[in-house]
Amino acid sequence: MTSTPEVIAGVRIPDSALAREATGLIRDTTNELIFHHSRRVFLFGSLQTRGWGATPDPELLYIAAMFHDTGLVAPYRGTAQRFEMDGADAAREFLISRGHSEQEAQIVWTAIALHTTPEVPHKLDPVIAATTAGVETDVVGLHLDALSASEIDAVTAVHPRPDFKNRILQAFVDGFGYRPETTFGTMNADVLEHFVPGFHRIDMVDLVKNSAWPE
Repeated sequence: MTSTPEVIAGVRIPDSALAREATGLIRDTTNELIFHHSRRVFLFGSLQTRGWGATPDPELLYIAAMFHDTGLVAPYRGTAQRFEMDGADAAREFLISRGHSEQEAQIVWTAIALHTTPEVPHKLDPVIAATTAGVETDVVGLHLDALSASEIDAVTAVHPRPDFKNRILQAFVDGFGYRPETTFGTMNADVLEHFVPGFHRIDMVDLVKNSAWPE
């Protein structure tokens, strides 16, 4: 007996064995904030790219969306690299271990690794572009006006955003505040500058002027 596909705001949630496993894994190993945010990223990314006329692979986009913030929480987060790369590594391992190609895994890896990098993702594979578009819509409201009120209401009815602004900022602090050096050159440094007393971002001008070159 087949189940009825889940459709939210006109977007069909992938129902493959891989997608169902990812849903259960992220629900069980992260928290309510990350789970609902990740599902919204998939939905908003799908809606935004539909408006552009782009067609990202829905299963790969779903995996990218579900894993994109796993690097903020145990057991995925590490100490030596950007949180985005922790999530990207976890997604790659998930896909490769389940028989997906290196090419597919690399698309998802790149989508997650670049999801906080402005502009660049929009010039790459639709999965990469859609992941960033979903993040930008949910976190900072970018291009929210491109979506209809009914689409927004349908998404947030299933995946609500209670006090999301404050909660996601706290999740960022918790997720990479203990490894501040990994925020160099990223918008993550903005978060720590606001919320971590004594944090000083690495200055690119100082790096150039104080480099080992003698001139």
